[in-house]
Amino acid sequence: MKRIFLLIALFISAVTYAQRMNVLDEVKANPQKSYGTDYPYTFDAPALTKAPKGYKPFYISHYARHGSRYYWNNSLYLELDTIFTEAHDKHLLNAEGEKFYRQYKALYPEFMAGMGELTRVGWDQHQGIARKMYESFPEVFKKGGTIRAISSTTGRCIISMAAFCQAMVQCNPKIDIYEQASRATLHGVKPDADDNPYRVSAPRARLEMDMSGFTPETQQVASNDEIVARLFTSTEGLSRSSRRIYSNLKNLYTSLPSIGHEELLVGLFSPDELTANWESSNLSSYRNWYRDINVMKPIVQDILDQAKLVIEGDCDDIASLRFGHDTNLGPLTILMGINMPKGGVTDPNQLKYYFQSWQIGKAANLQFIFYKSKKNPEILVKCLQNGFEVQLPLDTDNYPYYKWTDFYNYYSALIAE
Repeated sequence: MKRIFLLIALFISAVTYAQRMNVLDEVKANPQKSYGTDYPYTFDAPALTKAPKGYKPFYISHYARHGSRYYWNNSLYLELDTIFTEAHDKHLLNAEGEKFYRQYKALYPEFMAGMGELTRVGWDQHQGIARKMYESFPEVFKKGGTIRAISSTTGRCIISMAAFCQAMVQCNPKIDIYEQASRATLHGVKPDADDNPYRVSAPRARLEMDMSGFTPETQQVASNDEIVARLFTSTEGLSRSSRRIYSNLKNLYTSLPSIGHEELLVGLFSPDELTANWESSNLSSYRNWYRDINVMKPIVQDILDQAKLVIEGDCDDIASLRFGHDTNLGPLTILMGINMPKGGVTDPNQLKYYFQSWQIGKAANLQFIFYKSKKNPEILVKCLQNGFEVQLPLDTDNYPYYKWTDFYNYYSALIAE
């Protein structure tokens, strides 16, 4: 029997790998995926696998990043204002640069006022995700019930939670949701928060990956200077270097879909220029987040604890909702081994087939759907990443469904390591 499970696990891993073999084609077909964590949420997931006979969903545990927002700090907006005002005053902008300067000046007050805050795009994302969850798992919600929702104490996360919960109650007024954005619940959404009273220091995780052989398949096709020259006649005498100007323009460009102003820099980058460095930036995101996987163990513990209370009849909640940040969801996804081989990935050239930074984009989320049967005492669990069924590092003979006992034992042991 163990041999059969092993063969099934290897087959699932091979299928998952094969599905990702065209990952660079995915990025080229949709250059917004190269934006990584700036990728705005899309509702493009396929139909879900039918549950095993006799099984129905009864509980959902969820972790989401806040939705689309303005840039997370005001330094980007300040620097761009300074640079383009200098260049305008010194007559260093071409016609396209002057056009951008006028448009940017008109939007500058909005950008500065909105810095770090959720946009209408972000609100709509979480409302849409809530409605999709309700429609996909009506058995969980149709009779109503109580839901526990917690958020980090940051405004964009609180408003994301409000958007989600409002949509859920609009779907069924019998649903009762208690929302918290409290220091007391930070361990379940943002364990690394400075004001978390239960914060525990954890060692940085060490990634065993040989970087010497990393050879990305895509390379930069235009220099920073060439792209900057599309707006500037010269950068001589400006307070920022051409490299810095390029970085600021790129950061603004990838944030524009989240704030509803894509017209501001339309055409500045070609699709090939946008996607050229994705593989390197994807690897960089993974390496940065990997260091913090131990810090996110309290989130996994909260997922286990809340589910156990429901399964054992000590809690009547029909869902547990959590709203945090990419700096939490990224390490959490890696820690839980979502779509990763059991031994992890040691070859940097293979990482892109298992991990894609756009999966941690705006409003990105993990949903753990719990199923039970009247005829079988075994509880089953399925995981969705942004609506897609994903592989967990567990054995199963019924993918994408896993036994709760295996799920609980594996992640309990992982936390204890």
